[in-house]
Amino acid sequence: MRRCLDVFAQMLRESRFEEDRPLAGLEIELNIVDAAGEAAMCNAEVLAAIRKPDWATELGQFNIEINIEPQELVGDGPTRLEEDVRARLNHAEERAQTQGGHLVLIGILPTLRERDLVEGTLSANPRYKLLNEQIFAARGEDLHLAIEGVERLDTHADSVAPEAACTSVQLHLQVSPEEFAAHWNAAQAIAGPQIAVAANSPYLFGKELHRETRITLFEQATDTRPAELKAQGVRPRVWFGERWITSVFDLFEENVQYFPALLPLCEDEDPRAELEQGRIPALHELTLHNGTIYRWNRPVYAVVDGTPHLRVENRVLPAGPSVADIAANAAFYYGLMAVLPHTERPIWSQMSFAAAEDNLNSAARHGLDARLYWPGMGEVPAAELILRRLLPMAHEGLAKRGVDRAVADRLLGIIEGRCLSGRTGATWQVERVRAQGGDRHEALRAMTLDYIARMHSNEPVHTWDV
Repeated sequence: MRRCLDVFAQMLRESRFEEDRPLAGLEIELNIVDAAGEAAMCNAEVLAAIRKPDWATELGQFNIEINIEPQELVGDGPTRLEEDVRARLNHAEERAQTQGGHLVLIGILPTLRERDLVEGTLSANPRYKLLNEQIFAARGEDLHLAIEGVERLDTHADSVAPEAACTSVQLHLQVSPEEFAAHWNAAQAIAGPQIAVAANSPYLFGKELHRETRITLFEQATDTRPAELKAQGVRPRVWFGERWITSVFDLFEENVQYFPALLPLCEDEDPRAELEQGRIPALHELTLHNGTIYRWNRPVYAVVDGTPHLRVENRVLPAGPSVADIAANAAFYYGLMAVLPHTERPIWSQMSFAAAEDNLNSAARHGLDARLYWPGMGEVPAAELILRRLLPMAHEGLAKRGVDRAVADRLLGIIEGRCLSGRTGATWQVERVRAQGGDRHEALRAMTLDYIARMHSNEPVHTWDV
């Protein structure tokens, strides 16, 4: 890893990277359920039925993932992207049904029980088995999940399987090395508002917890630190970070400096020899290690057609509720990222890093009811911040990216609709379960089936009635 890091530094000095490309790339994780809305452990069978290379396994046997190749946003690009995603999901849903499964876009599957998240339900991928073994070898003790929300969850697990409950949408943006720090800093600054307006994970193991419980669950489910190391200030592997950066190198250097390797796998390639011979090294060990440090905005190094590039991978968003909602969340992010990194007085020069992290944690707990800090506004309700400051900026950014005005208005109108109504996926789930009443698990199951039907309508969640 240290040799890879040295070679990476040399490549940055010699400007060997492809420049910015205004492309939108997506990864979407999904849950598989049976006809009753319960987790279905059949991802291998579903993937075999789908038979498409853009689909892959995820950690749990009830998870799969689709990777959407980067696409242009110019003109009606966001609409074409949305239609492409819907077509692929519809095909996958048809194929999943042949195996008794149905696909669900949701941050945490509400019907999950503790018995669904055990070592035996991990996908049959040797990497997941090794990851599980290494995390628990580092911990030396069982995993303690303790989440204090509307209700309280306090339980233990003997594997990393609870991480599989977290299903997200990851947004990729390619940037040049010179622009990377500004883009990463900007993405960190807007993480709180992103979560507040997109929250979709209020339930875990039958308990109503945070509006976006996925954030704290992911932090706890992959924690390699026993209590003693936490007390000593050892950094967690799910990490917001601790400072604004000046270079992408800062992040990869922190990875090597602060975190021991979890997956002791090496390739034959000598990165220094590759570079000296005029070829571009894959930096296998550095990128593998980077994949086991779960930053909410992760740096990505990749080589495509012999040319290296860098991406910011935005990882804060939950899946769902509908493809229209996912497209709106993406438009909001890509619009803001066309403006914030380029402002004359950068946002990260006006707010502390701790304030950005506090925003994320408050948004995860309270959703649109959170109060968030923003320079020039102080601490204000999340909906007010988004409506008054961030949505106009996102409109400006989409215009700069060449997105048709009607397309931008429709997608950002979905964000506006959530702010005005106060309804996100999380609030709809909670209202629907409370209206159902009775046995909690039965209410969660009925809500999940109702959610799936509405998800297929592709109507945005702020228009769903209870």
